[in-house]
Amino acid sequence: MRYETKIIALKNGQEAVLRSPCKSEGAQMMEFLKTLSSETEFILRYPEECTETAEQEAEFLEGMNQSQTSLMIVCTVDGKIAGNCQISFSNRIKTRHRATLAVGILKEYWGLGIGTAMFTELERIAREKEILQLELDYIDGNERGKRLYEKLGFVRVAEHPDAIRLKDGTMRKIISMIKKL
Repeated sequence: MRYETKIIALKNGQEAVLRSPCKSEGAQMMEFLKTLSSETEFILRYPEECTETAEQEAEFLEGMNQSQTSLMIVCTVDGKIAGNCQISFSNRIKTRHRATLAVGILKEYWGLGIGTAMFTELERIAREKEILQLELDYIDGNERGKRLYEKLGFVRVAEHPDAIRLKDGTMRKIISMIKKL
């Protein structure tokens, strides 16, 4: 799916662009993912697990743009990828009322309103598609994410104990949240 480009004002006065990813951004997206996964333990992979080539990532991005069941939005600030988000829809009769969300923002852009803006857009799109329930998971300990999700109306519905094992052996829960639309 494609997303219609939107310019947003950040809390620091800068402008950011929300848009569909471009196939030509494969290398930049891989750099974004490696940086993102190195900045926090609340991403599902480590930087060394970001092994896709620029060409593979470019094909993935193009696939997202062509998908009937997923949409990715990229947020850029001064031409640099600052964050991205994704919504995935089901086309099965029993689950097509639900959509799953994910978001990632580079640390230097935390607290500027990008997460709220991206979630607002994902919710708008979900409502247009007559989705009744938004769902997301986060890794226990991600207090910044938890505060954002709660601010946006998500409520905790489940936890998966020991779902994440860090390199140092620390075990973390996955917390599941939903928002009824």
